[in-house]
Amino acid sequence: MSDRWVIHLPVTAPDLHRARIFARTAARVLAQLSARVEPGGVTVSAEDEQCVRHWVFCDRPLPHGRGRCALSAEHTSPCAPRPPWLRRP
Repeated sequence: MSDRWVIHLPVTAPDLHRARIFARTAARVLAQLSARVEPGGVTVSAEDEQCVRHWVFCDRPLPHGRGRCALSAEHTSPCAPRPPWLRRP
């Protein structure tokens, strides 16, 4: 068995847009509390279609080993690195 556990925390929001906003905010706050939070893996889903997931962060790798993109999943601007408090050790 793995030494790591994943927390599944169901939280509801009235629509996909607000669910993504809440999930982004929660991931960023939790990342400040623990180096083990992986914001890039955050997804949201409809309550009755939990197998259909929507990404919250872009999380694409940036060129030259500069980390991963911290912008929203559907951003139209160029990818940007995560601020230091969101970077994994």
